[in-house]
Amino acid sequence: MFGPERDRESDAGDRNNDAYGWIDRMAPDLLRASRELVENNEAARVSDDAVAQILTAAIRLYVAKSDGEERTFAPIAGRNDSELTPTELLSAVSEMLRAMRLGPMELALWYRRRPDEDTHSAGERS
Repeated sequence: MFGPERDRESDAGDRNNDAYGWIDRMAPDLLRASRELVENNEAARVSDDAVAQILTAAIRLYVAKSDGEERTFAPIAGRNDSELTPTELLSAVSEMLRAMRLGPMELALWYRRRPDEDTHSAGERS
């Protein structure tokens, strides 16, 4: 089955012959390794270029999936701040905005509510 009816979270068997299946297989290792490097104060072992490439790839894939599939999904692993602290997230967002010569005003203009968010309180009508 193809299209929206197809399960978006294919099982690992479906990806064995996929040229990009290695991404799904390596993602948990990458997350674990990043956690260990930070916990052991060894993040310097990974080059700036590698971090930039990983971050760029992750952003590109997230936007392509959410826009192309017309849906959103949690962009951060874990629940709440189990993987990232608010400080880590906001530091990265600030630097990404700066790298693209954007500021908080542009972020505010592009900010959008998720389609699955309830924008009205229970019982209120617009």
